[in-house]
Amino acid sequence: MLKIAFAPIYAHPLPQSHRFPMEKYNLLPKLLLEEGTIIQENFFEAIPISEEKILRAHTLEYWNKLKNVSITRKEERLIGFPISKRLIRREITIAGGTIQNTEFALKYGISMNIAGGTHHSFTEHGEGFCLLNDIALGAYHLMDEHNFDKILVVDLDVHQGNGTAEIFENEKRVFTFSMHGAKNYPYKKEKSDLDIELEDGTDDKTYLKILKETLPKLIEEQEPQFIFFQSGVDILETDKLGRLGMTLQGCRERDLFVFEQCKKNTIPVCVSMGGGYSPNITDIVEAHANTYRLAQEIYF
Repeated sequence: MLKIAFAPIYAHPLPQSHRFPMEKYNLLPKLLLEEGTIIQENFFEAIPISEEKILRAHTLEYWNKLKNVSITRKEERLIGFPISKRLIRREITIAGGTIQNTEFALKYGISMNIAGGTHHSFTEHGEGFCLLNDIALGAYHLMDEHNFDKILVVDLDVHQGNGTAEIFENEKRVFTFSMHGAKNYPYKKEKSDLDIELEDGTDDKTYLKILKETLPKLIEEQEPQFIFFQSGVDILETDKLGRLGMTLQGCRERDLFVFEQCKKNTIPVCVSMGGGYSPNITDIVEAHANTYRLAQEIYF
């Protein structure tokens, strides 16, 4: 059964004018249930991550700032969310969901988190709507609990996974691959193990050609025991922060190809949703829903 991490706290209240589409965390599970893609039993309640596990990827100083809600105004602006105890609880719950996802992926081949993909979170600071790096924390869990030494991060959000790149800069057991907009946020890029920068307006054909030339070769070279897939849908041409030219169908084909490669090579995959900022929230939800439909179709 496809196991999906979710908790009501994922949909965090924000000021009405805020540009982050928090509502998608309620709309997505509702759509998937209503259309029959999944049933209630597919969901499991995400459990907050322990402090011990948080400190594998983040400094004690940074965690204490979050825990004590003592982030400065400047740091809060960099993160992009009003900081509160409830928000911190949300973040540790999302990260906990991704840790649980890794175990379900080992059992069933795939597991997904309705939220997550918080790849702009660095060792000692957060930015870009990301406070704790759930992908990094999941990878450390696998290294610590399962002695994995070949983990591949496939980050296909439109924005570079700069925090993940920084956290694993000197960690040879994790290979970071990020395919993102060249002229998009973050404007100062970090160095992933493999970065592919895309020009503004990149269309389906160009994008998929690059991905299909890159991912199989990467899997062959790295022989990963596990893949973390950051499946941001901000690659859509409708996305107000994206700058690429991908259609809904192109985004679907991207996910299909990643899943086919994981399945064909018998590599467990943990999927975190990542970003999506199209003005019409139904575009965001539909693109995310395609990821779940494909997972169900290919694996179950």
